[in-house]
Amino acid sequence: MIEVKKLVKRFGVKTILRGLDFSVKPGEFVALLGPNGSGKTTFLRILASLSKPSLGDVKVAGYHLPKQASQVRAKLGVVSHLPLLYPDLTAEENLQFYARMYGIVDYRSRINEVLDMVGLENRRKDLVRTFSRGMQQRLTIGRAVIHDPEVMLFDEPYTGLDQDASEMLDEVLRSVAAKGRTVVMTSHDLSRAENLATRFDILSRGVITASATQKQLKKTNLLDFYKQALAE
Repeated sequence: MIEVKKLVKRFGVKTILRGLDFSVKPGEFVALLGPNGSGKTTFLRILASLSKPSLGDVKVAGYHLPKQASQVRAKLGVVSHLPLLYPDLTAEENLQFYARMYGIVDYRSRINEVLDMVGLENRRKDLVRTFSRGMQQRLTIGRAVIHDPEVMLFDEPYTGLDQDASEMLDEVLRSVAAKGRTVVMTSHDLSRAENLATRFDILSRGVITASATQKQLKKTNLLDFYKQALAE
């Protein structure tokens, strides 16, 4: 579903990604972990077709980036630091806008499904500016899945959420993964990542330094695996 080979990203004289190799099979939930400045957000922006690689090959859902960016975007759902919601529209109106943008014919039925999935059915007529951070994040995920994408990218989705909102987001993410979507998520919350993902990749110094599946981690824990990967 995602194939990345020898990816390099430079900003001027500074190299962020240094020949990164990365692949994800359909239906996998990969947690991309690493310290600040390791290049996680830069990498997700390239996968989301929001930034161009300096060198290397990137293929998502069978399409090459950046040449086939429009085709890739049709297959993607992206949740980043910015909610990309319209605060003076209702939850329903926000989803309607994005559904029409993606050309969904029976969008009313789809909006009902999405609002139920993210637990906002009772707030569908309320303006987004009245929503808490957690509710906005739920709607952001609803916006990202409205067109039933094959691949979901989450960049630190728990940022700014309190404990209750984080637990609600856990359930939404499990629901997204249960649909068989391919998921890549960056996170600093190792405990949550450990409970959600099926694979864990450590990004450090611009490359993947270690990778382990949930099954392989039964011999240790994610924190120890993470520390060892960074120390190497």
